[in-house]
Amino acid sequence: MRVVVIGSGIVGAAAAYYLSRRGAEVTVVDGGYPGAATPASAGIVCPWVDHAEDDAWYRLTREGARRYPGLVGELGEDIGYAKVGALLVAEEPVDLEPVRGLLRRRYDEAPEMGEVTDVTTPTELFPPLSDTLSALLVPGAARVDGDAVRAALLRAALEGGARIRTGAARLTPAGEVIVHATAAEDAAACPLPEAETSEEAGSWRQSRPLDPAAPQPPAVTAARRLTGEGVPVEADAVIVAAGAWTGEVCRPLGVALPVFPRRGQILHVCMEGVDTAWWPIILPRNGPYLLGFPDSRIVIGATVEDVGFAPRVTMGGLDEVIEAGLRTAPGLYNATVVETRVGLRPVYAPGPALIGPVTGRVVVATGLSAYGLTAGPFTGAIAADLALGETPPIDITPYAPPIP
Repeated sequence: MRVVVIGSGIVGAAAAYYLSRRGAEVTVVDGGYPGAATPASAGIVCPWVDHAEDDAWYRLTREGARRYPGLVGELGEDIGYAKVGALLVAEEPVDLEPVRGLLRRRYDEAPEMGEVTDVTTPTELFPPLSDTLSALLVPGAARVDGDAVRAALLRAALEGGARIRTGAARLTPAGEVIVHATAAEDAAACPLPEAETSEEAGSWRQSRPLDPAAPQPPAVTAARRLTGEGVPVEADAVIVAAGAWTGEVCRPLGVALPVFPRRGQILHVCMEGVDTAWWPIILPRNGPYLLGFPDSRIVIGATVEDVGFAPRVTMGGLDEVIEAGLRTAPGLYNATVVETRVGLRPVYAPGPALIGPVTGRVVVATGLSAYGLTAGPFTGAIAADLALGETPPIDITPYAPPIP
């Protein structure tokens, strides 16, 4: 069976991997647009603390996290995956009680989170932290290197016979794939769709923008300039895993998919000579997360900005991340800034992720927002099942796209 996967982020790479393992003839089309979410992801795998009122969201992220150890074994290489645990921190102990109750309720169906315990001196586990914080430890939480996961999945897919083509994919109304050379992205003023933000506002992973009153640039759309006539790519099925660009790719099908970009800026710093590889993930009740990696590196992020297709690192964004990061971990004051990253997280305006067929031959898989690395490989596996006409491992009704 010939399957074209449009998009080579974490979801598209996973779909290609699972398809190639089952003998499909796979072509991955990589648009190479600036602002791809996977390279700018922090790499947090801790689903149990979020989506308290949304069972569908939680089920997807929980199952995604549950499958990571098996995926690590299958790929057989270092993807930066490590169970380092997560510290949920707050200024007041009482602020930890709601999430403690949530974890207690979920434990029986997700014992992989480990036994949640109070930590009286969190600075012993993450020395730069403020010594005024109270904390709960979730030992089953893990971190992973997004770029490494994506690269490993694509390498495995290539070994299984997949091909990668660079260019911008366009669909015809019949669902045929045309690949064009990619020119510079254009941007035009365009209003963003309305999004549900109430759940994310109460999240331990994705808070509201730190400074919602700050002026924002005009929203822009994802207009792409395609050059030449384009080259058709034969396909029996198509998976559109184009992240925030998915709505535009699918527009010729006559399907309105309100997928929009949510910008996240993150900061990488280094504490020279300090072993940060096994420091736990820090998830404050409000503000940015922090997590350690090998090579004395700490990642701090991320902003939450609905500014359209504008993958720029801004002074205001960095100011938000630095100010909040130092408030949580003042011991990072003298850390060396190594790099900044920015990504456009795909958000599906009506609510949870967007996974399912939009026509008889086209499947979409996107909208994972801040949970791309947690649920991305599992979502890719679901998309592969759908493309091959097989039944996915979970009920995907809650994620179904609107059918015209």
